[in-house]
Amino acid sequence: MSLEEAAETVADQIRRQHYVDVYAHNDADGIAAGAILCQAMLRSGIQFRLRVCAGIPSAGLSRDAASLLCDLGSGMEDLPPETMVVDHHLPLFGGQFHANPRLEKIDGDRELSAAGMAYIVAQEMGDNRDLAGLVMPGIIGDGQAFAGRNLEIFNEGVANGIIVPDRGMTLAGRDMAEKWLLATCPYLEGISGDDSAVADLLTGAQGADGLQLSMLLSLAVLKSAPQTSAEGLALLYRDTLHLQREVIEDAHALTALIDACGKSGHGDLGVAICLRSSTEIGEAWEITRQHHLGVIGVLKTAHPTNEGNAVYEIQDATFAGDIADVLARDRPHQAPVLVYARSGDACRISARSPLGVTADLGPLVRDLAAACGGNGGGHHTRAGASIPCDQLGAFVKGWQEGLAA
Repeated sequence: MSLEEAAETVADQIRRQHYVDVYAHNDADGIAAGAILCQAMLRSGIQFRLRVCAGIPSAGLSRDAASLLCDLGSGMEDLPPETMVVDHHLPLFGGQFHANPRLEKIDGDRELSAAGMAYIVAQEMGDNRDLAGLVMPGIIGDGQAFAGRNLEIFNEGVANGIIVPDRGMTLAGRDMAEKWLLATCPYLEGISGDDSAVADLLTGAQGADGLQLSMLLSLAVLKSAPQTSAEGLALLYRDTLHLQREVIEDAHALTALIDACGKSGHGDLGVAICLRSSTEIGEAWEITRQHHLGVIGVLKTAHPTNEGNAVYEIQDATFAGDIADVLARDRPHQAPVLVYARSGDACRISARSPLGVTADLGPLVRDLAAACGGNGGGHHTRAGASIPCDQLGAFVKGWQEGLAA
């Protein structure tokens, strides 16, 4: 079965419904994927309810309506067979309504996000080419490449005037000071979260004609280079995207907002912005500000535990994924990074591979979590799990043994 045939199968099943319960993962890719399909359903006259969540057990799905999982579900073997899944994680679900690039031998880590898969399904439901811009937060948020099917969707969006490529700074913020203050992609040691350091940086980059961008970037690199990886610093100035149909035109800013809203428990705001409502943008920016400052605050106190140089414990599970992203990308590590946080009796775990480190994290985390009485999985380079806290020692031991094997 081709990717288009799988997408058509799911699209046909969606069109048969009068009402659909939609569940979307609470990051930028999941929210964008859910919004794309909800927009397509809205245009097709299909009623829906969209919920944004970190995860959903099979028993938590609605029994009174058809269920559609976006950026969720592929790794769940116990889903009802009639469940519709649009995802790009390592697949275990065996139902027929399953659109996933990995089932068609396409790299779901790099070449097609859940939002991209949702876009392909939406195209089978009608002419939804104007939604190509919403695929960009999926690519950016999951750190994917503009290659394969991602590149095809991008090129189609450019050809249709939906996306306009450019070059520039990619930090998200409402003004120049806020961009540097909230910097977490990359995280800039000595600048991020420090108002006075940001003020000094901007003052130092002032020239006769105002702020000199080249000087600003040079000063930031000199300040942060001793503790920030070259890969991280390269993210400061790169390809940017103007999304002509979205209420937030800058693709990196849109990604930051919907990701922060989802992870902060305000997924409804992220969805509203993706559905092109501009009334919530001010509130979404404030949530984004607080979320990024929270990430930065945790990073300032994050140190390796006694279990190993790349194993970290933090105090707030809300930030586990973001902290793992920063540590693996912006700090020098020679092994995959494991971050965990306790929340009551449960322990939230996020794992990431630094660039150039080869490790198959998804299956390892999934198997370890199952052995510890929890659940987990993900991609080859990005994975997560939730386990009972009393099993944390066994999980970390298995993690270290698995990486050493």
